[in-house]
Amino acid sequence: MKTVNSSGKKKTAIARATLKEGAGRIRINKRPLEIIEPKLARLKIMEPVIMAKDAVASIDIDVVVKGGGTIGQADAVRTAIARGIVEWTSDAALKEAFSEYDRNLLVSDHRQKEKKKFGGPGARAKYQKSYR
Repeated sequence: MKTVNSSGKKKTAIARATLKEGAGRIRINKRPLEIIEPKLARLKIMEPVIMAKDAVASIDIDVVVKGGGTIGQADAVRTAIARGIVEWTSDAALKEAFSEYDRNLLVSDHRQKEKKKFGGPGARAKYQKSYR
């Protein structure tokens, strides 16, 4: 039985996807994709699945995702799924279609939150000063 492991990252969210032969079920943290909320995150995750319809029909995809927020996790999951599908099918045309649609489907987004510095409440903002 063939299995493929892939991963995706966004901010502090890390997703690991396992693809194996099956009936086209997609589960994120043991929950079916159809009940994932909010809807925006679900639609984001479904992008690579919709683009590779026929290839996904015979694959079961299990994704475990940790860290980050809702949308960060959704981005990490869609990257992991897209990479897994490309590796499973080894289809150059599909890979090209993914990268043309959105490069982040295949390449993890490495941007991180900028570190907070002294003298202010955040990375760049400084505390106000008053002269009177």
